Amino acid sequence: MGAEEKFMSRTDDVEVVSTGIEEARAAGWDDYVSRHPEGTGYHYLAWLQSISEAYGHRPWCLVALSPGGDLAGVLPLCEFRIPLLGAQWVSLPFCDLGGPLASSQKAAAALRDKAVELTRQRGGKGLNLRLPGEPVDEREEKALAKVSMICELPGSSDALFNSYKPKLRSQIRKAEKNGLRAEVTTRADAIEAFYRVFSVNMHRLGSPVHSLGWFQALQRSYGERMLTGLVWHGETVVGAGIVLINGTRASIPWASTLAEYNRLAPNMLLYWTLLAHVTDGGCHTFDFGRSTPGEGTYRFKKQWGAEPHELNWLDLKPDGQPEPARKSQQPGGLRNLLEATWRRLPLPVANLIGPGVRKYVSL
Repeated sequence: MGAEEKFMSRTDDVEVVSTGIEEARAAGWDDYVSRHPEGTGYHYLAWLQSISEAYGHRPWCLVALSPGGDLAGVLPLCEFRIPLLGAQWVSLPFCDLGGPLASSQKAAAALRDKAVELTRQRGGKGLNLRLPGEPVDEREEKALAKVSMICELPGSSDALFNSYKPKLRSQIRKAEKNGLRAEVTTRADAIEAFYRVFSVNMHRLGSPVHSLGWFQALQRSYGERMLTGLVWHGETVVGAGIVLINGTRASIPWASTLAEYNRLAPNMLLYWTLLAHVTDGGCHTFDFGRSTPGEGTYRFKKQWGAEPHELNWLDLKPDGQPEPARKSQQPGGLRNLLEATWRRLPLPVANLIGPGVRKYVSL
């Protein structure tokens, strides 16, 4: 968004300004995110900037200012317009977490009110805020469609490895004994290696893939804050993942392996290498992303020490009233049919048309 178009509002002495990415950066947005206890790598301006560059969705940066002019909160927003269906305002698309970061309840409320006001002024079906939630126990998680899997990390990779059960440690060693090797890098050329694995895996799952341009935009925008993990079998990359770093918190939005090599356990070496790297780099928390309680990915993340947390997503109507809670639904026949149809597409065709579909899927 350009500097020429701004919207201001004031609530109980907290002023909220909607501004462009560069102005938000100059105001200290990223520094605020890095210091906020609920800040994630997704809250950095790099995420919004990459959405704009790769997919053309319009970014909005809401900044809350105290009476003295100090930064009191931020809210990254995306005007997520779908042809013929209108706009959904999302904080944030393509990830699990977003929503306001604020220094007080007053500032958080002012940011939320401003986002609702923008929804009314600009037009849209509503506002989706993807907020973090509290830890949940086994009884509570059964009622949830999705949970966020969060792992607390010790002070060193040695301590982390020793905390694992013997079975997990042996699986990591199995991958190494099978001749696999791994690296963690910030090189730009690693993105193409990641994408070759990722696009094949998404096709196998029957899901439209993000564009290569999306990941390249992320790499340019995040720089050293984005890590790419690669697992090699000889000269072939057979596993790959991306991690975003925000201070002492690491998040892994994407990880994939080539199915024909899974017998060699590349996923075990990939996750271990990334976990060891960020632990020794000073991270205290590792966000494994969302999972369905009880399913395979949930159990996979649980073995690494991840615990379920509620995803406190909030849907608001343009008038600011909450939407009725969505009911948990199991994948139906139509979804299964679409996935099966997508898998039958030749991989080059799926990779060609997939990004045009994926840009309009906010999850």
